[in-house]
Amino acid sequence: MEDVLEVYQRPYDARYPVVCMDESSKQCVKETRPVLPMKPGQSERYDAEYERNGVAHLFMFCEPLAGRRTLRVADTHGALEWAEGVRMLVEEQYPQARKITLVMDNLNTHTGASLYKAFPPERARQLLEKLEFCNTPKHGSWLNIAEIEFSVLSRQCLNRRLPDIDTVRRETTAWAERRNTQDNVRVDWQFTTDDARIKLKHLYPVVSN
Repeated sequence: MEDVLEVYQRPYDARYPVVCMDESSKQCVKETRPVLPMKPGQSERYDAEYERNGVAHLFMFCEPLAGRRTLRVADTHGALEWAEGVRMLVEEQYPQARKITLVMDNLNTHTGASLYKAFPPERARQLLEKLEFCNTPKHGSWLNIAEIEFSVLSRQCLNRRLPDIDTVRRETTAWAERRNTQDNVRVDWQFTTDDARIKLKHLYPVVSN
């Protein structure tokens, strides 16, 4: 926990960005009956019946201090999809960065081994040399700012029926672009190591003299 909190206290430096990463999913559903349009005094109405149409898997990468987030949407999730998201992060989004600190949970696919599964050893090694992994502790996902971003995404974009993965991709991309530019939302993390040692004292081991 303290490792993550100390990372969040680093001053902004474009050469050494801190990026938070998390995964989520969205069930795609198709309407089986026409939607009743909105009328004065009455909202749009959907029938309770629907058809399941696959699951969209979302990979969120956000840089809190820069107010920058990107979403990758895939029809499956696993080591190869995570590795491709990391490749895009290193080679396309932050090609000039000297080192990227990646804050994420301990999912077994979130490791350097996944890069070696996806790419030739030389390329996997090049990607790893640009990365510093910082893992949130077990049951400590609240420390991951990407999870906060997913909460906002769920309320502002995903809280409705979306029929297919292409629609999810289009809508989430538009949401991210708007939040990055028009809203210009940055995250000012205030919870520090000193706060943790006071407010979460019960989580620390008791040292007997």
